[in-house]
Amino acid sequence: MSLQKYHIPKGGLPPQSQLLTDKAVFTPSYAVIPRGTMRDIVCSQLPFWNGMRMWVLARPMSGFAETFSQYIVELQPGGGSDRPETDERAEAALFVVSGEIEVTVAGKGETHSLVAGGFGFVPAGMAWTIRASGEDPAVFHWFRKAYVAVEGLGAPDPIFVNEQTIAPIPMPETDGKWATTRFMDPDDMRHDMHITVVTFEPGAVIPFMETHVMEHGLYVLEGKAVYKLNEDWYEVEAGDFMWLRAFCPQACYAGGPGKFRYLLYKDVNRHMAFL
Repeated sequence: MSLQKYHIPKGGLPPQSQLLTDKAVFTPSYAVIPRGTMRDIVCSQLPFWNGMRMWVLARPMSGFAETFSQYIVELQPGGGSDRPETDERAEAALFVVSGEIEVTVAGKGETHSLVAGGFGFVPAGMAWTIRASGEDPAVFHWFRKAYVAVEGLGAPDPIFVNEQTIAPIPMPETDGKWATTRFMDPDDMRHDMHITVVTFEPGAVIPFMETHVMEHGLYVLEGKAVYKLNEDWYEVEAGDFMWLRAFCPQACYAGGPGKFRYLLYKDVNRHMAFL
């Protein structure tokens, strides 16, 4: 079904002859985690799952991600969990890059099948189950965030869609060269995070140093570009992950030859918490 390209981590180990030089960097304002770091020896597992392994891209900790965690989960055929989430505060967003999964949300009576490009959102406190339903392994991104409830606003509804059914929204005055595919309604204040796919055509740019309150997680799905983080430029490619602290300056130039696309997390729609 998928007409898009999505990078899929392969695991394994590099040969002993490989040079140690890489672009991995960890700073107080940003981190670049290249795809070559996602090897077998850095995988994690979780209770109540079977046939799974995962790479942790981001986790809440001092000096790193503050609002979210992000995993890449690999499920063997038939693998999954009847209790994937053990924290009732956590909302979940899933984005499939390979294979097929089935997600059932308790109380809704429906099982949703997601293939590459498929997106699912499960509100906090709502039980769900997951299975790899195809003949091949399934790979998906899993975002987790402690939901920030607001008195007078109800909880958001579950969402199950595929990015191919959503028209990308061009950024103003870019002639469609920079566009965003939105999985949540940006005007729905019940949501405290947004997950989007950002697409740059070859030659497109972020033409100024963005500096804003949203924390970001960016996973490159396709292509390559040069990305400016704070005072530094990095060449990034499909499979690389970037974390940006709130207010970290950023800019981008997509040099081609193909599209540059990334999966983006940001926290939204809430007052700034007093520490």
